[in-house]
Amino acid sequence: MDKMTLEPHYADDCVFCKILTGDIPSYTVYEDNIVKAFLDISQGTPGHTLVIPKTHVKDIFAYDADLAAAVFSRIPMIARAVKAADPRIVGMNILNNNGSVAYQSVFHSHIHLIPRYTDQDDFKMIFKDNAANYTPDDYTAIQTKISAQLEG
Repeated sequence: MDKMTLEPHYADDCVFCKILTGDIPSYTVYEDNIVKAFLDISQGTPGHTLVIPKTHVKDIFAYDADLAAAVFSRIPMIARAVKAADPRIVGMNILNNNGSVAYQSVFHSHIHLIPRYTDQDDFKMIFKDNAANYTPDDYTAIQTKISAQLEG
């Protein structure tokens, strides 16, 4: 692991910051100087784990490149550990919700690792296919707007 150290910053009204400070107990599966990974209390499926940075950031939009590299580089290791812990796991959803409209309910950035056992394991994601509503010109307009934000 890298030796990167982030200056911890906690928010007083944040449940995940209270987990980080030990004010609220958690079922920690991994912890280092950058992240803490613990079982989601809801257990969407058995082994559902949350990975959070040890400094308070609201969502993905608040990350800088260094924090993103440090946090996200740990996800594969933790995901492999969750999968190895139960031979029945055949897949995994990795989710990061940003904003209440995207189902973020705790406003301290967190990544869900949701083990999948079967296609009947009580976890569903539905992606509607809206392709029929878009023309090549529509796609080009969206592409141009996003690309312009990444230039310069």
